[in-house]
Amino acid sequence: MKKTIPLFWPYIPKEKILKEIADTLSGRYLGQGPKVTKFEQDFGKKFGFKYPIFLNSGTSALELIYHLIGIGIGDEVIVPVLNANAGQTGLVRRGAKIVFADIEKNTLNLDPKDLEKKITSKTKAIVTVHLGGIPVNKKVFRIAKKHKLPVILDLAQDHNPQSGKYGDYLVYSFQAIKTITTADGGMLVLRNEEDYQRTKKLRWFGIDRELKNRNKWQKREMTFDIEEAGYKFQPTDIDACFGLAALPDLDKVLKYRADLADEYRKELSSVKQVKMLQDGSNWLFCILAEDRDNLADFLIKSGIETNLVHLRNDLYKVFGGKKLNLPNMNWVETRYLCLPINPKITKSDVRYICAKIKEFYRQA
Repeated sequence: MKKTIPLFWPYIPKEKILKEIADTLSGRYLGQGPKVTKFEQDFGKKFGFKYPIFLNSGTSALELIYHLIGIGIGDEVIVPVLNANAGQTGLVRRGAKIVFADIEKNTLNLDPKDLEKKITSKTKAIVTVHLGGIPVNKKVFRIAKKHKLPVILDLAQDHNPQSGKYGDYLVYSFQAIKTITTADGGMLVLRNEEDYQRTKKLRWFGIDRELKNRNKWQKREMTFDIEEAGYKFQPTDIDACFGLAALPDLDKVLKYRADLADEYRKELSSVKQVKMLQDGSNWLFCILAEDRDNLADFLIKSGIETNLVHLRNDLYKVFGGKKLNLPNMNWVETRYLCLPINPKITKSDVRYICAKIKEFYRQA
């Protein structure tokens, strides 16, 4: 019986991770310490960012951005209807009004045309995503600039160092199955010194840890003040061990995924019932397939894991629970399907998957 081909599998450079962890366990810092700082520095150098802040999740990064922008009750925030729901729940807790915009058929990302239609005098920000690693249409940033609106660019699924050139606030995720992982964690990238210094304090309960460390013990007197209520969003040095081990291999991991994607594109190019999306950094490999549900069942019976990964968010009760009139999403809804692409699978696996897809449509 053929092995099961997994939809997701993390990149785990085990020996390098264990070496980093052993080094950490020989010292005094398990929580946020020097390795958190080192990972921020290495990430910033690799990606070309001056103000990266390592956090315990990408979702925490979104929460901090909402705080920095000052999103509150009644503010409208435009988001693509197809997305991970984790970031949107933070908007619900703030009493903001989520405005779902349609997606493009060829990217599954925010549709600029529908975005512009949804902007009102109450619009406070735009959230856009590189879903599956596919870059968003650059028109989104031009529209935002015209209307003087901040863009939150969610790069949780896109670890290409070239993808962070746009957007006012950037979010990366290192959750367990992302391109590189810290088991769980995220990076918030700011564009200016003021937001950076403020966010470093917000990450740790509102405490200026650097000032606190400089002042040290002074007869139990209060040596620092807390001016703004912060959060417990700091990562640990153990988390950073995973990041420090994987980051040097990022180019290799991206290349491997790109090679798998190229194999999919070559093998499926002749299948008229399957359309492929625009190229990207290949965290997901998503297709638009006719008779999608029966195809997925056939692949699962053939030992191939598939899934949708994300559902349209307007269907969830927490966001209203009502299917909106979004033509592109409505068309895509019964067609999109994610196929395995990860460090565990090989080109031979991809060819087997594609052969099964062709077999399905021949039988149909």
